Amino acid sequence: MAGPLAIGIDVGTTGLKVVALDPRHGVVAQVHRHHTLRSPRSGWAEEDPAEWWATTCDAVRELVGQLPAGSIAAVGVTGMVPAMVLLDGDGRVLRPAILMNDARASAEVEELRAAVDPDEFFARTGGTPNQQNIEPRWRWLAKHEPEVVEKTAYLCGSYDYITHLLTGVWSLERNWAVESGLYDIRQHEWIAPWLDRAGIRAGTLPPVRRPSDIVGQVTEEAARATSLPAGAPVVAGSADHVAAALAAGLAERGDTLLKFGGGGDILYCADDPTPDRRFYFDEHDVPGLYLINGCMAASGSLVKWFAAELAGGAPLSELDREAAGVPAGAGGIVALPYALGEKTPIFDPLARAVFAGVMLHHTRAHLYRAVLEAVCYGFQHHLDLLAEAGRPIRRVLATDGGSRSDLWMQIAADITGRRVEVVAGEAGSALGAAFVAGIGVGLFERWGEVTRFAEVRRAFEPDPANATIYRAGYSAYRELYARLSSLFPTLQRIEADRG
Repeated sequence: MAGPLAIGIDVGTTGLKVVALDPRHGVVAQVHRHHTLRSPRSGWAEEDPAEWWATTCDAVRELVGQLPAGSIAAVGVTGMVPAMVLLDGDGRVLRPAILMNDARASAEVEELRAAVDPDEFFARTGGTPNQQNIEPRWRWLAKHEPEVVEKTAYLCGSYDYITHLLTGVWSLERNWAVESGLYDIRQHEWIAPWLDRAGIRAGTLPPVRRPSDIVGQVTEEAARATSLPAGAPVVAGSADHVAAALAAGLAERGDTLLKFGGGGDILYCADDPTPDRRFYFDEHDVPGLYLINGCMAASGSLVKWFAAELAGGAPLSELDREAAGVPAGAGGIVALPYALGEKTPIFDPLARAVFAGVMLHHTRAHLYRAVLEAVCYGFQHHLDLLAEAGRPIRRVLATDGGSRSDLWMQIAADITGRRVEVVAGEAGSALGAAFVAGIGVGLFERWGEVTRFAEVRRAFEPDPANATIYRAGYSAYRELYARLSSLFPTLQRIEADRG
């Protein structure tokens, strides 16, 4: 390991990961740090950008200490999208970042739906008005924190913010724009009248760049903070789920990734730019490919909440062992995993998590298994919709923290009825960001080279013995939401009335 190396930094929902990628040997070093997801009120999801930068500096310094001097040739940053970081004219953060799975702006989502032509909105943005769009969250801020809106000079994403601190340059990676609901995905430009309608001033949004575009170099100040070499090129980076798809080797039509992160993503590789109203739409990091993107607001974050709040802080490995002793179907408990509302495919920010069927003989193992099954039922819902749209599945891959659980992966195979291939290693999105950086500076000549790093750790085959019980459980999962959805607004009003 003598270099040149590409560095990938992943600003995740609950942690930060940094890797060094060698073109010949793959990931040669990696460092992890945790940071804090805050939900101070129902549906809120916030984080402190200062904590991202502190963990970035700490983790990168440790990583660089493991590498030969002069070996770093490029840097790329990836992160959750579209998070909202609001800064004043001096680059100071004005409030905690509002994350992509934040559901506070439900009323503003309805206002947007009433204000737009849904067919035009879909044709221009590839999606439908939803809680992830920038405009509803900006409108919420204008109502509740007008002083923040007035002071905001720059609006960017999580990884764009770290890229700025590294380079001193403002930029937005293209998929932040694509998912914003304010960007024309075919003309590749902001929709000026819609920015006016939202009340977002010209110049607030930085220039949009392609993932592998070099936006700047590591500044002397950033070099002192991170130990990165001053002058190292930094690319625009990548949305984390897109970088994960790249790192997992999604390169052919029908390749499908189940991403078991803080949220749950399902990514379908397509070779045509045809959006689906029930999904989000992204551009692949690989030019000419696209991603049909399903995104569930809570996956790993729900599992961690269960462990912390309902299982006394028990290790996930202990909960897995207990739940493995519970038969498929969780003893008749069916859960809804909507602990932060839900994005695709129901687009309901008022949805709530539910345990149905609980009896006195049930244990925490039953409840925990029901949570794991609920997330997989959510993935199956998306797979059903892909089938309805005539998009055949070629293979199913799994990545991220949840993929380390053999129990969860077997549940995924059983519920979907498909072979699930778990991609080896934990580099994921950070590896993807490093590869994008390597493309940007010429360490790699072809995008297809990334498949050399996408090794399958283990494959899980569906157990036919569980097929019947999971078909029944999935049917109950779908019906449970249909029956309860009309009650969720009432629950939201009760909470709001209580303050």
